[in-house]
Amino acid sequence: MFQGSSALTLDAKGRVTIPTRHRDALASQAEGRLTLTRHPDGCLLVYPRPEWEKKREQIAAFPMQARALQRLLLGNAQDVEVDGAGRILVAPELRTAAGMTREVMLLGMGAHFELWDAAALARREAEDLEQDMAGVLNQFSF
Repeated sequence: MFQGSSALTLDAKGRVTIPTRHRDALASQAEGRLTLTRHPDGCLLVYPRPEWEKKREQIAAFPMQARALQRLLLGNAQDVEVDGAGRILVAPELRTAAGMTREVMLLGMGAHFELWDAAALARREAEDLEQDMAGVLNQFSF
């Protein structure tokens, strides 16, 4: 299970370093093989390859009404590998689609990660906090 946030920096070539606290788990779970794709919220999803393969089967089975979501998720999926320095390359088209500049945030979301432009995530979190979450919070206790 991946959790927590990490402030990271994209280098000039579009690479980002995976935090060391996640590298060992990714090495054992996925041999350093990951898949990146777009998310409707504007971030990128980062899946260990075995998790992505399960998701890919689910997405491929979507009905025709969900063709746009299939196109977004499958059509933008790119396989990457963690290099010897612990970095992954985020392709230019994915960086552009997610509005990524230099400062990014990696969020552990259980079985996968979200990769956000840092400013976009801050805006999104502010918007989310302004909205009424009462319905969701009725089912959760702190």
